[in-house]
Amino acid sequence: MSASLNLYEPVVQISLDLTSIDEALEVAEVAVKAGVQWLEAGTPLVLAEGVRAIKALRARFPEHPIVADLKIMDGGGLETELAADAGATFVVVMSRATDATVRSVVRAAEPRGVKVMGDILGCGDYAAEARRMEKLGVDAIVAHLGFDERGENPALSVFDFLAQVVEATRLPVQAVGGLRLEDLPRLPGLGAPLVVVGAPLVISTEAFAPAADLQTLSAVLGQVVEEVTGK
Repeated sequence: MSASLNLYEPVVQISLDLTSIDEALEVAEVAVKAGVQWLEAGTPLVLAEGVRAIKALRARFPEHPIVADLKIMDGGGLETELAADAGATFVVVMSRATDATVRSVVRAAEPRGVKVMGDILGCGDYAAEARRMEKLGVDAIVAHLGFDERGENPALSVFDFLAQVVEATRLPVQAVGGLRLEDLPRLPGLGAPLVVVGAPLVISTEAFAPAADLQTLSAVLGQVVEEVTGK
């Protein structure tokens, strides 16, 4: 599946930052019906339910790319294998990991047809980290401003450094952090075609539950998909 993906075309991904498989499947069902293309097993979901969550998403949605947001820092090869065996299309490795770990993830991912997203959260030089991750062989860059950073300083946004990242790499970019729903349609035009909708836009980071009723969630996601992809 991953070999046919065009990572440079606008796409909408929902981050299932929930803590139960049943709720994740319910929200994913709404998202898919609204036109969302990629499903993310968010970090809270994987922590709460393990790779069973990835397996459940793959079983329910056999044709949809699944992002396993493992935030890999060490043991990269093994964690990539576990995610791949569970049905992941993408794994996420942190740029704060060592070169050895990133290489281990890339080596494990390639023969399994899995793509690697390099998350540059919390680095000192975002452009340099994007170049480093590209050199190490990842397939996409996640320009990421963290939840805790935003909590301490709500004025911060990924827009503070997104242009630097896009200019520094030839890889497709995903922008996360400090965004509003109305910002999402702008992202492909700014060089970040992999658009993710998650906490706190449609998932509450306080309750790790949908931030709106499912009918409202469906309408919001449908509008995002139409504005981002034109479909």
